[in-house]
Amino acid sequence: MAPRVTGNRGASSRGRRGRSRILFGDPDVHAPTGREAASFDRFAIDRLGVPGRTLIENAGRSAALVLERIFARGSVVVFAGSGNNGGDGLALARALAGWGRPVTVVRASAKAPDARLLHNWPLSALDAGVEGAPGEIARATASAGVLVDAVLGTGISGAPRTPQARILEGMNRAGRPLVSLDIPSGVDADTGAVPGEAARADVTVAFGWPKLGSLLQPGRAHAGRLVAVEIGFPPVPPATFRARVVTPGWARDVLPVRPADTHKHQVGSLLLLAGAPGMAGAAIMAARAALRAGAGFVRIASTAANRPVLQGAVPEAVFVDTADPGALARAAVASTAVVAGPGLGVAAEAAGALAAVLEASGDSPVLLDADALNLVAEGAGPALGDLGRTRPVLVTPHRGEMRRLVAAADDLPGLPHELALDRAAAWSCTVLLKGNPSVVATPEKRLLVGGLGSSDLAAAGMGDVLSGVAGSLMAQGCDPSVAGGLALHLTGVAAALGSEGPGLVPGDVIARLAAAVRRQPDPKSPLGLPFVIFDQEAPR
Repeated sequence: MAPRVTGNRGASSRGRRGRSRILFGDPDVHAPTGREAASFDRFAIDRLGVPGRTLIENAGRSAALVLERIFARGSVVVFAGSGNNGGDGLALARALAGWGRPVTVVRASAKAPDARLLHNWPLSALDAGVEGAPGEIARATASAGVLVDAVLGTGISGAPRTPQARILEGMNRAGRPLVSLDIPSGVDADTGAVPGEAARADVTVAFGWPKLGSLLQPGRAHAGRLVAVEIGFPPVPPATFRARVVTPGWARDVLPVRPADTHKHQVGSLLLLAGAPGMAGAAIMAARAALRAGAGFVRIASTAANRPVLQGAVPEAVFVDTADPGALARAAVASTAVVAGPGLGVAAEAAGALAAVLEASGDSPVLLDADALNLVAEGAGPALGDLGRTRPVLVTPHRGEMRRLVAAADDLPGLPHELALDRAAAWSCTVLLKGNPSVVATPEKRLLVGGLGSSDLAAAGMGDVLSGVAGSLMAQGCDPSVAGGLALHLTGVAAALGSEGPGLVPGDVIARLAAAVRRQPDPKSPLGLPFVIFDQEAPR
């Protein structure tokens, strides 16, 4: 049993030396939208006969145990709205009261939740008033040790109405640790949008799985530490939910395993087309990352001017002169995957080399990044739809590159994850759209959400590292979506293994990639509770 931890509002989940706790997660952590979650609730209750009351009881008790582990002291004030979210709050309140914790329930809607969930426990009760009177809210929170947000559930869209908005504002201003149930009230569970006042939780306890909106910005910034608990749902039929989270358990299950009697050509041969004159650094970072991620053989195709620095910096790689058509074609034929773009430039020579490599490599998997995408956007490269219909393709744009690819005059149209899904289907390519979080969208409109994004990774050259890792995994036999998800996970683990914070540079990530590949996921949540399936620290 893990020891209790006393929490403080705004406290970091970093260790004593500033080292970040690495994400915990089972192999199958879905990320349903609010609509998908509600539909599955109905399926479980109406079709399979799972008692709805049982799910509420399990949710409330599990959330109470999580609260006890993180915030072990102080009285608890539960703001309970109507419906199932308020019911979850009452079940939590009753459990805590039964364990001897001082608990007060505040009615946070005109309609009170089902009082039968209290099982006759005589809890102190207050009413925030139909209009969410600030004075009542202030009195409720004045002596509280911990606040619980059970005001609005995952089925709410649009800005909260006046009473609930005032209650959420009062909770946010109280200066107390705040625990939200399922999703912070006011956050759209489908999109992560925050159209009005929304709870700013220190911890969000999600029931069944984290909701997609709590993983996407700006909703993620409101969720704090995100913990998902199993509450008794039946097994999820295939294709029920569109999105899932990249977790350590998932990464362990899909990471390539080398046979004992293998050799370098059997564990991935990668051709890296990178590095315009004066841009050898991008090629170096991508090549080093590819090697550390397990590629058995790496060739770097670049301009002759870069040869001395490339061979000096990455002696393990074979240099190929892009001005030699025969050598370039032979390298493409001999490689099991291609990465094109890091530091490549957009000159005519770069466009010619890209065309030659794509033609010679046949139907081998290809990753297009950086300047390869810029060439495509300018019409000097292949049409992505044509390319995607002939071979496995992974494209890894950041927001600016995606904006150029879709010819957007200003910012990206629509929600980033929806745009990634739409473009993946239109281009027949897997799309890794970089951000925080980064997402991987497949042509079949499935979505992987990165679990280890951090503002520490916002540094020039990190994209080259990511491309090198993903290309290495494609060369080792991973399909593009698995390669993209694994690359996000491994680079995230490598970044978290250090303590550089904003001073993190690509070389730090590359240096720890081998350790990230070897790292085995923790078998249990750091909370020591067997029903916790996912535990992600607050974003930074």
